[in-house]
Amino acid sequence: MRALVIGASGMVGGALMRALSQRGHEATGTYRNYPIEGYSLLDVNDGPSAERLILQTNPDWIFCPAGMTRADLCEEKPYEARRDIFEGPLNIGRLGKRFGAGFVFYSSSYVFDGQEGPYCEEDQPKPLNVYGQCKLAAELAIQAQLDRWLILRTIVVYGLEAQSKNFVCQVLRAAQSGTRMPVTIDQISNPIYSEDLASSSVELAEQNKIGLYHVAGAVSLDRFNFGQLVCEVFGYSPAFLDPLPTSQLLQLASRPLHSGLRIEKAQAELKTPLRGALAGLQAMKEEMLVKESVKRRGI
Repeated sequence: MRALVIGASGMVGGALMRALSQRGHEATGTYRNYPIEGYSLLDVNDGPSAERLILQTNPDWIFCPAGMTRADLCEEKPYEARRDIFEGPLNIGRLGKRFGAGFVFYSSSYVFDGQEGPYCEEDQPKPLNVYGQCKLAAELAIQAQLDRWLILRTIVVYGLEAQSKNFVCQVLRAAQSGTRMPVTIDQISNPIYSEDLASSSVELAEQNKIGLYHVAGAVSLDRFNFGQLVCEVFGYSPAFLDPLPTSQLLQLASRPLHSGLRIEKAQAELKTPLRGALAGLQAMKEEMLVKESVKRRGI
């Protein structure tokens, strides 16, 4: 398989590049804000540059984890959110269609209102915020306008990343600095390790699947319990975590509370295990130790 990964400098994009390489595929990665040697500079909204890159690489599949991910920022900048989450990726998908490439789009549990989770693929979306609205708009347009498409809804993705933006990295940073961290007690999800999401994505593309899949971890828990589990695995006291209801955080974007995803459909078609939070965090810790060991030997 020849693959093009839009946003390969991010957490999911980096995991995709590793998964593609490990499975013997040829992959080209792009970045926008965080340069990586060997990757191509590309803004997801730059159609002419995207077209040139697609012509140059001739991919079988385009993976697109790029786009705004901060729900509160999307509320502040709805125009930019629509452009980055909906319009830019859809245009890249259309370009890929012209040249015979399939398109993998990463959506979110935020397309649901969180009243009756966990949700299966057939449940009716009802987003509460701009981020979820943009993801749903992209989903509908991709299904209507593209021929070969995969839409992967996911939730609370964590793993190693250069920018350390994901929840697990935030917890570890707070633990190391002794900073108190407010964590919700009423947002329930089934977090997934980025390496599992990436391997699942590549496996579905290898099978030339078309459709909508929920790809998340096997175990549901609230965010506070997840933070405690992070501390347990990495050897920190969880005393710095402040458990609070979502209503007290005064977040700009409304959050779906019971937003877990049912993953039976994906599990039935994947060999890749969708590990629960404990197993995923243990794998992340092992990966960190390996990287540290490699870094020390290189000094």
